[in-house]
Amino acid sequence: MDDTTLRTAIAAADGDDPYRALRDLHHARIEITRELDRAEAIAVRKARAAGSSWQLIALALEVSKQAVHKKYGRR
Repeated sequence: MDDTTLRTAIAAADGDDPYRALRDLHHARIEITRELDRAEAIAVRKARAAGSSWQLIALALEVSKQAVHKKYGRR
């Protein structure tokens, strides 16, 4: 998602059409979440390839070691 799309979705919240604002914000949230999930997965793979432990990765993500291993350990 580019910055313009995000700013447009946020600006829609102040507009006259609350339905459109909700729809635009919802779609922006989904897109941002997907992009962050992909970026996080790449960072975890790079960290593991560089020798980082699951514990260190878990600390960085502020989750348990078990949670991070469950999410990324079988990929």
